[in-house]
Amino acid sequence: MAWAGAAVRVVAGAVLLAVVAGCSSTPREPPLDSFTAEEIFRRGEWELENERRGGEATRYFSEVERLYPYSEWAKRALIMQAYAHHKARNYEEARAAAQRFIDFYPADEDAAYAQYLLALSYYDQIDAIGRDQGLTFQALQALREVIERYPESEYARSAILKFDLAFDHLAAKEMEIGRFYLRRGHHAAAINRFRVVVQDFQTTTHTPEALHRLVEAYLSLGLTDEAQTAGAILGYNFQGNPFYEDSFRLLTGQGLEPEPRGSGWLMDIYRQVIRGQWL
Repeated sequence: MAWAGAAVRVVAGAVLLAVVAGCSSTPREPPLDSFTAEEIFRRGEWELENERRGGEATRYFSEVERLYPYSEWAKRALIMQAYAHHKARNYEEARAAAQRFIDFYPADEDAAYAQYLLALSYYDQIDAIGRDQGLTFQALQALREVIERYPESEYARSAILKFDLAFDHLAAKEMEIGRFYLRRGHHAAAINRFRVVVQDFQTTTHTPEALHRLVEAYLSLGLTDEAQTAGAILGYNFQGNPFYEDSFRLLTGQGLEPEPRGSGWLMDIYRQVIRGQWL
């Protein structure tokens, strides 16, 4: 079998290394161009599986591509480069290798995996809440590519789950900033952040709190119509939620009710809610 022959040559190479090591204080590996593409590829796999020196696996995969650029093993080595770089948390290199695979082999069965690895290279770098969210936007875009271009692939479901988590992460960022402003009495700035969550991230877990914080902020500004409308939306969609209970107490404590009143963007949202076009 082909793989058996390859294994023999790899073992032979290892024996040669051992002999040289016994005869010299500076052993040298035989030049890689003396091995076949498969043998070098298998050595890269071995390095990867045994988690040896960080760059060794990618070095072997790169050499397959360099020495045998038009072979099937070169194509396999390229996707393995992307995987090995990602495993080593070399995210930029992982993205570069994955993108090259997509560019060179767009119709290959591993193109979906390359796109998924590219998305993961962004997703796995998403910073803690409160830091720059540029990578989150890039992760969302790359994950969407997996979902839309490869909907039947085995990676689509995982991409959908990660997309939802990244989307929730962006909403959490808006909430964190909004709470910061609210605590310091910057009510207008806080409202702007909570409005983004209600309008753009309404499917996330942060929507009930965003509506409640709007009730708080509007009441603080004396804008009772807006506070009541936010409370009405909250009650319509999340009546059993603790945030609705808090908003209800705030409103009734001032002789108000959670009901749609006035005009503006919140009334537009309420009309969408009634028509079943929101959430």
